[in-house]
Amino acid sequence: MALMAPLLDVRDLHIRFGAAEAVRGISLQLDEGEVLGIVGESGSGKSATALAILGLLGPSASVTGQILWHSANSAPARTSYINLLQQPASALRHIRGREIAMIFQEPMTALNPVMTIGHQVAESYEAHAPSFTGREARRRAIAALEAVSIPDAAQRYGDYPHQFSGGQRQRILIAMALMHRPRLLIADEPTTALDVTVQAQVLELLRDLQRQHGLAMLFISHDLAVVGQVASRVAVMRSGEIVETGPSQRILTAPEHPYTRSLLAAVPTLATDRSKPLAMVG
Repeated sequence: MALMAPLLDVRDLHIRFGAAEAVRGISLQLDEGEVLGIVGESGSGKSATALAILGLLGPSASVTGQILWHSANSAPARTSYINLLQQPASALRHIRGREIAMIFQEPMTALNPVMTIGHQVAESYEAHAPSFTGREARRRAIAALEAVSIPDAAQRYGDYPHQFSGGQRQRILIAMALMHRPRLLIADEPTTALDVTVQAQVLELLRDLQRQHGLAMLFISHDLAVVGQVASRVAVMRSGEIVETGPSQRILTAPEHPYTRSLLAAVPTLATDRSKPLAMVG
């Protein structure tokens, strides 16, 4: 029996901003329904990789390599791919949101402060389903907000982002990302600005939604412990390169690369000696 081809296949990806090379020839694969964690320090190239997949880096970036995606319009046998780096803007707009969605970091600033949250969620639906507007878009937006446990969603449809807590705003962003049941969800540091209790709630919500809908997820974080709670497999990035990849349990308990070991050593635990500085990542 032939092995199933991956849903996403990134090959020899290079990203440059002028003379600076942010990503240096990385390759990774993601299967249907799999959760892959990408972990590393700020500036390691994690977010640049995610933005390159969606074609959101802008004209200042030079991107080479291949980002192969099995589009919903490709052959059912899943052996035919499109290279997202070669697609026109119109094709990428069709894929973004509908097939691949992204939760951006910083829920405090990702929402438009002068638009109601209901309008923003409904707008994300209307963008890919223009035949459904008005009452139907509102109904679906409320259902999406209820699905991520926003209390009194119908009553709060007309509220503005500043009227919600940080955790609730992150849930709203998740609702917007999942409006069209994408096949791949990219979560870029979705818990960075949240306290530990709210962080745990958001992680549980993402796990539940991922299992419920069977979607693949690319989970990006600087925190190995957080990634280990969500991802079945982890890729560790340093200075634009992937230095280690493996099952989450193995990475967390028996890392092979010195950089991965230093990342783990820098994470404080209840057993950490407070009289000594944390280990340096190097």
